[in-house]
Amino acid sequence: MSQIKAKMDLLKKLDLYLVTDSSLSRKGTLSDVKAAVGAGCRLVQYREKNKSTKEMLLEASEIKKICGDSAIFLVNDRIDVALAAGADGVHIGQDDMPLDCARKLLGAEKIIGLSVHNRAEAIEAEKKGADYVGLGAIFDTSTKKDAGAGIGPEKIREIKTAIKIPLVAIGGINKENCEKVIENGADGLAVISALVCSEDVKRETKQFLKLIQRYKSKSDLSP
Repeated sequence: MSQIKAKMDLLKKLDLYLVTDSSLSRKGTLSDVKAAVGAGCRLVQYREKNKSTKEMLLEASEIKKICGDSAIFLVNDRIDVALAAGADGVHIGQDDMPLDCARKLLGAEKIIGLSVHNRAEAIEAEKKGADYVGLGAIFDTSTKKDAGAGIGPEKIREIKTAIKIPLVAIGGINKENCEKVIENGADGLAVISALVCSEDVKRETKQFLKLIQRYKSKSDLSP
């Protein structure tokens, strides 16, 4: 199996999705990624707003090694860093480079995720070739300053039924509220502070994965 196909297969098995944040991390981004991937996290988005391009490239190259064949490695916004580090793709926002331009630069085999806030944006993302959408903010969050008020987990179902590509929920998600997110149809949960602010990222990752598995099984059994 090619590495590209293997990574696309991982995307179909979405569960926990780590988004890094060096400004919140207790032990540093590389430590967080090692712990999360070691505990079974299968998707890592490198999100860095405070470092130089050179520093980002060095860190991204290390994350690529940590992820190896075990996890998908995406870079937030920075297509140049993703290409230089050999990442599996990027995650971009509505105000970043247009998806079709990003696709031209990255090629057909890379993964592109797009942030969406409503049904119309999600449908448009799928039409333009996004591999998945990131929907949020689900709950109020202070991690992303421009995230706006939480839309609530009930919105997930409305958007999930309108598209065929995977949907990742993001924004204020923790172990206490993740059941509602899965119940409403999210394929994956993107988590920032609930992991990187913890004393033991590996333990928290394992606990999240157990909860996701339990709630997904419960959801599958629902009529």
